[in-house]
Amino acid sequence: MTQIFWIKQITIALLSLLFLIFGVHLFLAAYGMKNPLEFIMTFFGSNLIILISLVGLIYPAVKIYLYLRDLKPQHHE
Repeated sequence: MTQIFWIKQITIALLSLLFLIFGVHLFLAAYGMKNPLEFIMTFFGSNLIILISLVGLIYPAVKIYLYLRDLKPQHHE
């Protein structure tokens, strides 16, 4: 179970990082466009890719945090 958990979280994080890099590249490329309609579509499309990628990076971080928090021994006073 734990190996599958780690593989899944690392895969999600790496794919999200790849799409984040692609989104930032697309965002920067949008400023080189001459047609305003293409700029608007590329600009908002790249921002959507960046936002979804950030969620994809936050999700594994939270899952790993919760997993490690539950592994700690609980001290009841």
